[in-house]
Amino acid sequence: MIEDRDCDWRRQFAPGEVVQRVRPKESFAYLGNPHKGTTTFQRFNGDPLYPGTRWDDRGAPTEFDPFDGNLKNERYPQTTIAYYRWLWSVIEPQKDTFRWEIIDGALEAARVRGQTLQVRLMPYASDDLPEWFWEAGGVRQRKATTYGFREPDINHPLYIEHWGDLIRTFGQRYDGHPDLESFDIAYGGPWGEMGGNAGKAAAAKLVDAYLRSFRKTQLVSMLGTHGCAYAAMKSNRRIGWRADCFGDVRTEGRGQVPEGLCWNHMYDAYPREVTGNGVQDAWRTAPVTMETCWTVGHWHEKGWDIDWILEQGYKYHISVFMPKSSYIPEEWMPRIDEFNRRMGYRLVLRQMLLPLEVKPRQRFKVEVFVDNVGVAPIYRPYRFAYRFRQNGREEVVHSRKDIRKWMPDHTWFSERITAPEWLRPGSAKFDLGIVDPDTDEPRVKLAIEQIRDDGWHPMALVDVV
Repeated sequence: MIEDRDCDWRRQFAPGEVVQRVRPKESFAYLGNPHKGTTTFQRFNGDPLYPGTRWDDRGAPTEFDPFDGNLKNERYPQTTIAYYRWLWSVIEPQKDTFRWEIIDGALEAARVRGQTLQVRLMPYASDDLPEWFWEAGGVRQRKATTYGFREPDINHPLYIEHWGDLIRTFGQRYDGHPDLESFDIAYGGPWGEMGGNAGKAAAAKLVDAYLRSFRKTQLVSMLGTHGCAYAAMKSNRRIGWRADCFGDVRTEGRGQVPEGLCWNHMYDAYPREVTGNGVQDAWRTAPVTMETCWTVGHWHEKGWDIDWILEQGYKYHISVFMPKSSYIPEEWMPRIDEFNRRMGYRLVLRQMLLPLEVKPRQRFKVEVFVDNVGVAPIYRPYRFAYRFRQNGREEVVHSRKDIRKWMPDHTWFSERITAPEWLRPGSAKFDLGIVDPDTDEPRVKLAIEQIRDDGWHPMALVDVV
């Protein structure tokens, strides 16, 4: 790597050389890149964790304290994503009366803490559907459930109408919001997890409400539901999926034959549901999110094999991990930190070739070798970009390559870019970055040690002739 301060940088090259080869040193640090990694739950960076191995699915905050400057997470990974879920009755306590100040406050709180916000609206968690829904003629499902509280008939037109109204109104207000990371397609069942009693026809109508209302924000299906299978058939949409009981390897259970080999999610649910819902390859275009069954502390108490569990996450090409803002056992923190680094994308620039000399307005060739050492691609349309700097002036040139196609393992490409016309004789600095295409601000860090305070990676000097 050529240092900017070395004014005699050409002396290390032989007189006849015309190409320079750059091989950056790989970084193994946590990068804090967006759209991947561990999330907080009903909490933001710097907030205290839930005590012990407990958590609260229903108690998402509705008010948010001013940011006190603390971003440190004790006994928990650093994150760039927060995950919140609110009950229908909290967000729409009366028909067409919406408490948008809750969502607005959460989005702003996430932004100032360096996070984006994943959101789920839950129809109900127990007997807590909006009372106005029942008063409007909501129909209770006839079949008794194991939960023991009244659940709605999700197939009834009234449910489809009112839940669809909520989703459409939410989408009108928040679709494409820069701080909204994703939105769960959760339309039925306690906590919105399993689709409730919705049949295929009702699930399709409800999913269509999401698909029509969210054209920009990433949607995430609930694995194992009719809606997940239906969304997967919409081949023109990049729909992710979410599993809510990752890590469940229970061996004890009543009435199981043989004893000690009871049903659990890791062996019985996920392999079958991924295939049954047709989402084996969904990870290539949209993120996979996995939420712990219970908590990591619970896994530890049960003596479950953390290494085996996390390896399964890699095999599902996980991008986002939600361990419920519950403590990580100290001896397991290195494993979770590594999981945090490796899940999703992690792009190492292995090598770059470019000329030693360029002329203003000249098209010249660069060769790039990128190694995605993560387990999934990046899903946002950011741009790989080159930056020229000279005499206080700079210009950004976008690559034509689609970084969303950089799957795990090696990517090599060659392309020609044009040097700025304003370059003058002498040396110019050449940087790399992955940028927002609208602002040219760096959004993603490469996993290499060389990085400037402005987020760009300094690559080389070139002689302008």
